[in-house]
Amino acid sequence: MAALCGTLGALLLVILVAVCLPLTLPRVFGYHIYTVVSGSMEPAIPVGSLLYIQEVPPEDMSERDVIAYYGGSDRTAIITHRVVENRVFMGEFVTKGDANPEEDMTPVPYDDFIGKVRLSVPRAGRAAQVLSSTPGKIAAACLIGLAVALQALSAVLGRRGRG
Repeated sequence: MAALCGTLGALLLVILVAVCLPLTLPRVFGYHIYTVVSGSMEPAIPVGSLLYIQEVPPEDMSERDVIAYYGGSDRTAIITHRVVENRVFMGEFVTKGDANPEEDMTPVPYDDFIGKVRLSVPRAGRAAQVLSSTPGKIAAACLIGLAVALQALSAVLGRRGRG
């Protein structure tokens, strides 16, 4: 029984680390992580995808690159669209969502540029949203507590078995 408790506790911790690592480790290397909430880039980037955005110089962006930038009326929304034209001398991009019939009306100034989309993982964004929510964090904390309790129970049962 002690071995079973110890194994279950270790397995819970390994699963938690495996699930949380893709959401935390890339940030150490300068990546931003976002979840796609609109269909403007479908089918290339479906709703619910997890995006890994790397900070790069805006001048290095080329036509067809997918970028992330601040947009919307208050410049707080995060938008991912494809570069149609990079106007380096004007410091702006002309962009378009793949699913949109026309280019975006307003060019994107370099000041609103976040970075280049390096990786898109379909459906993983929804899981990331759940894990980063308050209930998700509480659930993770409970699982850590359960893993620690199982490890402690394993130690107690192991001592009783020897004594």
